[in-house]
Amino acid sequence: MYAVLTSGGKQYRVEPGNTLIVERLAAEAGASITFDRVLLVGDGEAVTVGTPLVSGATVSATVLGEELGPKIIIFKFKQKATYRRRTGHRQHLTRVRIDGITANGRTESAPEAPAKAAKPARAKRPAAAMAAKPAARPAAKAKAKPKADTAKSDKAAAKPAAKRRSPAAKKQSPKE
Repeated sequence: MYAVLTSGGKQYRVEPGNTLIVERLAAEAGASITFDRVLLVGDGEAVTVGTPLVSGATVSATVLGEELGPKIIIFKFKQKATYRRRTGHRQHLTRVRIDGITANGRTESAPEAPAKAAKPARAKRPAAAMAAKPAARPAAKAKAKPKADTAKSDKAAAKPAAKRRSPAAKKQSPKE
């Protein structure tokens, strides 16, 4: 069974067990609420459409908590006037879990979720076993150096190093 309800000016298609984020509702976390503005109820092949609402149809839900929506940036700009204004906004929302749908004297509730079995804790290995463990990978081999061009290195070795002369020595000696 499913229903289409309206809340906060928006329409939502819901089924028992669904989690839904709607505009902020004045209810504390854990509180039970009822949506009575149901527009449509579907039960298998039978679909009941309201004019505008389905009479007697309600959707019950539990408030899970409040949260903020995504940040929206508002940037106002006027060209040639050095006018720039930047503001942000985050909408206040409420997260609800749909517990059941009631229509035409029939109620469908959310299936109970089975309790999750706790995983057994992994046993730590003793320190002696950790020390006896061989290295995971062999050491990396040293990379071979590329062979230098022997002709270039011979020329460089044969050429004498340039002599450094002080600025005073440069001024005294005439150019050749």
